[in-house]
Amino acid sequence: MESTAGGYRAYTGEDVVTGEGVAVELPVATTMVRAGSILIDIAVSLVLLVGVTIAVGMLVAESSGAVAQAMSLVSVVTVLVGLPAALETFTRGRTLGKLALGLRVVRDDGGPITSRHAITRALVGFVEIWMFLGIPALVASVLNSRSKRLGDMAAGTYVVTERSRMRLLAPPQMPPPLAAWAESADVATLPPGLTVAVRQFLARAGTLTPESRDTLGGELLAEVLRHVAPPPPPGFHGEYVLAAVVAERRRRDAQRLARDQRLRDRVLTPDPLLPRGP
Repeated sequence: MESTAGGYRAYTGEDVVTGEGVAVELPVATTMVRAGSILIDIAVSLVLLVGVTIAVGMLVAESSGAVAQAMSLVSVVTVLVGLPAALETFTRGRTLGKLALGLRVVRDDGGPITSRHAITRALVGFVEIWMFLGIPALVASVLNSRSKRLGDMAAGTYVVTERSRMRLLAPPQMPPPLAAWAESADVATLPPGLTVAVRQFLARAGTLTPESRDTLGGELLAEVLRHVAPPPPPGFHGEYVLAAVVAERRRRDAQRLARDQRLRDRVLTPDPLLPRGP
């Protein structure tokens, strides 16, 4: 959904609704910038690989051929898979190439990656970048709207640039007179684009002309009410209704995410590489 009435535009392509229910416009790194960071990482890895190979060769010079091959294989895996995974884990999504160009890997929901994401990206990256000379990664990045390579698709991540301005939209607050209605109403999950459009409209309504504000507000209200039953009580301005629906939906999503997290905490073992609270 996109509207340009009165200079307003609802960006829906790369917005992310975080676990806290706040829409963030994350600036996606382009294919060319990502290619530059990968080339830097490749250069660093090749230098390290040459150094490690020389060191291993000196250590196993008097050993059997099988031992030399095994040590060489371990060295290659460590430098090309283990090192990138470790760097992205401990730096929360950055390698030397990404650090140089101001990039960071994030989850699809905009949150920081964990060791699971980093290891998946590194394993798939070994195949698509080193074994196939980066061709699958380049093709996938060009075709994907978020410039994802195959490793990103497998891990559920993408790369953002930290040198572009990121805008954080404050979530709408619940109008007290509509709180009881919103809590008892059947409020279905809104399409992500519609949610972001409503939040942007409410945040910028004061900058619109009265005509554009009324027109766009009415259009958004009509779309939102298709997902709500029963309709709101009469006599309330449409912007109050929009705020009530989005705030209630955010409250319910936060409760659902909290329940899901508690379930994951009971079923899954904690990630040993994640920082623990005091």
